[in-house]
Amino acid sequence: MRFMMLMIPKGYESAKPGTLPDAKAVSNMMNYNESLGKAGVLLALDGLHPPSMGARVTFKGGKPTVTDGPFAEAKEVLGGYWMLQVKSKAEAIEWASRCPASDNETIEVRQVFEMSDFPSDVHEVAAQFPESRAAAAVKALG
Repeated sequence: MRFMMLMIPKGYESAKPGTLPDAKAVSNMMNYNESLGKAGVLLALDGLHPPSMGARVTFKGGKPTVTDGPFAEAKEVLGGYWMLQVKSKAEAIEWASRCPASDNETIEVRQVFEMSDFPSDVHEVAAQFPESRAAAAVKALG
């Protein structure tokens, strides 16, 4: 089972461009990330620049509209993520609980859809796109 752990730091929605964590926080997080890797559960991870450096694309009426950050209506934003391969939601939560997060940070744990979660009609559609990850998953399922 794959799970994403999403870091949600309070106040990051209004962080200025170039905002970075301090060296001690980075060191603590690197040690944690190393433990995920040594345990063989880490698939990917990245920290994200603040929303003030990003953009959002919305599709009102099917037409794309781009809004540059920061986003006035944002209450919670992502600061980074980890992708884990674990045996259960409980194991993912256990790993999230070990994170050296500060008082102003929350980690949301969300399971990633696998092709095996979908019915056969979705497998048929995905198989029409041989270069996609979804189609490769369908092929692997046999």
